[in-house]
Amino acid sequence: MYRTQHDFDAQALAAHPGINSAIAAALARDTDQAGFDKAGGTGDSVEFLELAFTPIGMEAVLDAVRGRSPSERFTYVVTPNVDHVVRLQYRRSDLWPAYRGAWMTLCDSRILARLARTVGRDLPVVPGSDLTAALFDRGIANEGPIAILGGSSAKVEEIRRRYGLTDVRHYNPPMGFVRDPRELARAVRFLVDAKARYSFLAVGSPNQEIVARRVAKARGACGVGFCVGASLDFLTGEQRRAPLVVQQMALEWLYRLCSDPQRLWQRYLIEGPQIFRIHRTWRRNASPVKAAQGGASLI
Repeated sequence: MYRTQHDFDAQALAAHPGINSAIAAALARDTDQAGFDKAGGTGDSVEFLELAFTPIGMEAVLDAVRGRSPSERFTYVVTPNVDHVVRLQYRRSDLWPAYRGAWMTLCDSRILARLARTVGRDLPVVPGSDLTAALFDRGIANEGPIAILGGSSAKVEEIRRRYGLTDVRHYNPPMGFVRDPRELARAVRFLVDAKARYSFLAVGSPNQEIVARRVAKARGACGVGFCVGASLDFLTGEQRRAPLVVQQMALEWLYRLCSDPQRLWQRYLIEGPQIFRIHRTWRRNASPVKAAQGGASLI
């Protein structure tokens, strides 16, 4: 039977043995703050376009991250947007395990959130760039050693100086490293050996998701990884976010297109609109409540 987000009690979810305790506790806090449960139709996830989204807002995400022991086995957070979904559906089906194996899957796109609402799904928008900024601005990233994969030494030094970081491990793999087994293994080994409480994977999608999945499978890896893309560029001012009103209108893609049309025209004008076809097909084929899919094959 189809159940809406209002039908679940997040307080009960927190005590359920099948749900990760940190996320369940965060869901409970979201209920206290918002007055209703955000868990959606699958208990601790909302299935949409074949992805199992974690339906909690920014504050609950930060609470869950801080509540996780630094010594726990490595896990990671992904923030799929329209570009990610189109790639998964049409070009890179081999990447599904990397997304399905994530600890949290947060909606990075207001367009995805609006499409989800047309089928009764509530997806709080937690952009990866906003999450990264919150982790640094609130000092959470300085609660233990951090590792940064990607970015120049100058960029990492600027972040270290700006945020007063005391223990930063950094490695910038060469271009195309995911296609070289030795270089990919070196990047994975860096994150495993860093033993960082928080790791920021800033090597672009899907490279960062591939690495995160490999690290999660590696023996001895610990902490939480964040697949953050270009988010570090926003911290240093190298790139600028769209004005807030433009973001709220779901037009950040247009702002980015205008800022770099030569590089982004194909992504936003050719590939991006395919999301509407994907949504129509999924809506036609999906059952009223479709169980969230866990990781199956391995990357």
